[in-house]
Amino acid sequence: MDLIEKLKILSNAAKYDVSCSSSGSKRKNTPSGLGNATECGICHSFTPDGRCISLLKILFSNDCVFDCKYCINGASKDFQRVSFTPDEVCKLTINFYKRNYIEGLFLSSAIIKNPNYTMELLLKTVKKLRTQENFNGYIHLKAIPGADQKLIEKAGTYVDRMSVNIELPSSDSLKLLAPQKSKEKILTPMNTIKNNIIQYKEMKKNIRSTPLFVPGGQSTQLIVGATPESDSKIIKLSESLYNKYDLKRVYYSAYVPIIKDNKFLPNISHPPMVREHRLYQADWLLRFYGFKADELLKENENFDLNFDPKTGWALSNLNEFPVEINKAPYETLLRIPGIGVTSALKILKIRRVHKLDFDDLKKLRIVLKRARYFITCNGKYYGDTLFNNDSIKFNILKQEYSSKKLVHDNQISFFDSYDTDLSNSHNILLPKAKLPSISDKISSLYGQF
Repeated sequence: MDLIEKLKILSNAAKYDVSCSSSGSKRKNTPSGLGNATECGICHSFTPDGRCISLLKILFSNDCVFDCKYCINGASKDFQRVSFTPDEVCKLTINFYKRNYIEGLFLSSAIIKNPNYTMELLLKTVKKLRTQENFNGYIHLKAIPGADQKLIEKAGTYVDRMSVNIELPSSDSLKLLAPQKSKEKILTPMNTIKNNIIQYKEMKKNIRSTPLFVPGGQSTQLIVGATPESDSKIIKLSESLYNKYDLKRVYYSAYVPIIKDNKFLPNISHPPMVREHRLYQADWLLRFYGFKADELLKENENFDLNFDPKTGWALSNLNEFPVEINKAPYETLLRIPGIGVTSALKILKIRRVHKLDFDDLKKLRIVLKRARYFITCNGKYYGDTLFNNDSIKFNILKQEYSSKKLVHDNQISFFDSYDTDLSNSHNILLPKAKLPSISDKISSLYGQF
């Protein structure tokens, strides 16, 4: 088969994997080498559905011996099976890099024959890129669950980031939808990568020639909405992964209903994108705002899709508010809706020499449409409603919807055709396509069964 045809098939097959962050590596170029990877990351582009991509993102092969029910590459699916060779991947990467199409490689694969055979092919590919092609750009490689630990360790010396996708949030879901996978086979390579990162860092202190080992860290991906696990279970799992395996990122991928007529999968029309967004916001709170999973949600709860997780937490803990902006410590400031890390640091810096009032907060560009209900300035409360849960909820929602009243409630796609008649009430272009039903709208939010 022609190489370009292979590229079309295998790049399309890789689009459902969202764990392709490119930041965090300091790999430098060599005098005779090609490219480099820096901490500032790689220039990003965006797909039509809004996902951020930045690399030549391909599968090595879609010829999988596993038969995961949610995966388009499952062994029982009827479609064309193709595989690259290591030489072909190297050729594509170097040629695309020289033409400034890409600045790095994201390489994953279906399981060909068995995990060890697949991992050997991936290792051969990245080794050739580094040692023969002298490519020093960014490489993100998938570690194959079930592969020999020595293969994973060797591959880690050639790449900038590795990831092992958990995919499903519980052992029961794995047994149901991916019976050939297991929790132990997924977590073992994670532990191998973590331990080797620590070991190589210690060796580097004494032996300067020690090679880098996964300098960008490791990540994973969870599918949201394919199985009935609650947001609380998902966010607790993420917290555990950050604590136990020192992950850089957990990525959340809204389940895309590409597999039809399967009784084990939810019958939805649209991916639950809003739910995915709320999980990313909660993940940010875990990593940078000092929150714990148990604080954000109780057992088997889901996030209220009308409010971001921090606002939801504040509404559930009104006994801790309002907070005096001129006295609250940094940790408390971070828990106020509408105040982020940068804003909190600015507040601490300014109030050393000046007492802040409400107008000062406006100048600091704090999101006062949320923050005003949870703070006082010099003892004065500026929330324009009663200080109770229902009143604050109503006002926040009223502001949100009033600010969007001129926006059509159905998101426009780049690929829709448009009616140029501007006689509609809002004078905006509307797609000719059939508008989604109420049930479609609900499934796009929740992705429930």
